[in-house]
Amino acid sequence: MPWHARVPGAIGATELKAQTGKDELPGKVTPVSTAPIDNKGLLLLSPHQPVIYSQESTPDNPFSKRESHTSRSLLAYKILTVATWFLVHVVDIHFGFNAPAGDHTNQSIWGQNEAHRTPFSLNPYIVDIYWIILLIAQINYLYVLFSSDAASHTLAANIGSHFIVNNLLQFAFVMLWVHSHFWIAEIMLVLNFFNLIALYFRHSTTPRLIHIGVVSGPLAWTFVAIFWCGAAMVNAHGIVARIFANIAIWGILGFGLPFLVAFKDYTMGFELSILAAALGVHQFSIHSIAFQWIFAFTIMATLFVATLAVAIPGVFGKELSFRREGGDVVSEDRERQPLLDDA
Repeated sequence: MPWHARVPGAIGATELKAQTGKDELPGKVTPVSTAPIDNKGLLLLSPHQPVIYSQESTPDNPFSKRESHTSRSLLAYKILTVATWFLVHVVDIHFGFNAPAGDHTNQSIWGQNEAHRTPFSLNPYIVDIYWIILLIAQINYLYVLFSSDAASHTLAANIGSHFIVNNLLQFAFVMLWVHSHFWIAEIMLVLNFFNLIALYFRHSTTPRLIHIGVVSGPLAWTFVAIFWCGAAMVNAHGIVARIFANIAIWGILGFGLPFLVAFKDYTMGFELSILAAALGVHQFSIHSIAFQWIFAFTIMATLFVATLAVAIPGVFGKELSFRREGGDVVSEDRERQPLLDDA
């Protein structure tokens, strides 16, 4: 009779079939031999020597899609989402009006915007209106997350990890921005940009209001904020910096058009056109004899017209909206498809 010993947590192939009805287990399953080893390092196996399989558990990926969530994980998403959402908006409102104590370089959010008049300075009133719209849309997201409907709160929880990371990085950006740490603030924005891009393509067909508040709205803002913070970071005031800014501003159009053309995502078009308007209005107020505000309004108009062409039914003879008209939750299978026409 061949020598062998069982390893704790290991299971034989025949037992695996008998206990689970499956030929394999989820996660990484590694064959483990318990046969003796000779002095050459070779296994001494008999024809009847059992092969033992040991399962290594795979840690849960908080960013992966799930068909359902346990009550424990759902509770964690609810607590972290509300806490980080409340944190970032309280900080935004506080530092929107007040400068942090300490060094004289510390300014409020819009105080920094005024202290660093760059080619990407923004109009505070338009941006505030933009964020009020996002705030309303995010309240709707929280309502869906706390919904008793399983399909609704599952969809909301699936994008919860990205939203929590967005809130934390936005909070970090604001704290660094008002304390004049522009270089690190720029890094926070770039990290959040990649987080939101991943969110966009993983969950591209969420219901419209959730998409605006959690996906496309923060993504459009973060993209424009990278220019805003970057210009303050390099102290863009000279003629060379303005020439580069005149070229870089077209990146807003280059970023927005693919979402309109390829994905028919008119929400991104509207959001970028609003932010381009905020840029154009402020640039006109501080440098009326310059190209930057002309370019900003040109980009705004182009995006707005292209957005209307995608959003308004019947412009091209059929419905081009990428969202369903109803408020039904889109299935997870549908989420895996690109943003296509509903027609």
